[in-house]
Amino acid sequence: MATILVTMMPFWAEKIGVPRTLAVEFPFGHTLGQPGEVKQQRLVILEALHVLETAEVPGTIINSEEKWPLPQKESSKAWQPAEPSPVIAQLAPKIRQILREQRRRDS
Repeated sequence: MATILVTMMPFWAEKIGVPRTLAVEFPFGHTLGQPGEVKQQRLVILEALHVLETAEVPGTIINSEEKWPLPQKESSKAWQPAEPSPVIAQLAPKIRQILREQRRRDS
């Protein structure tokens, strides 16, 4: 069965070897689009199905053409808690370190 991942983290999709990926630049928790915006969600799903149908090589990552209507920072603040959960507080420094190391290797 063919599969596709729709994600806002294509970096990780590439690292773990997902067969096909549609990368969206949406806030976390809103992978298919804004709540209640059926038209936008439908467009993302149709775009994902198109990638699923047309990707010819393993590891294909396509960036979605759908755009979030608000600035990312503004959107993120609207749904994030004031204080990070204990798990996030523990993981955030480690994730930042991994990303810094990756940027150094890529440059």
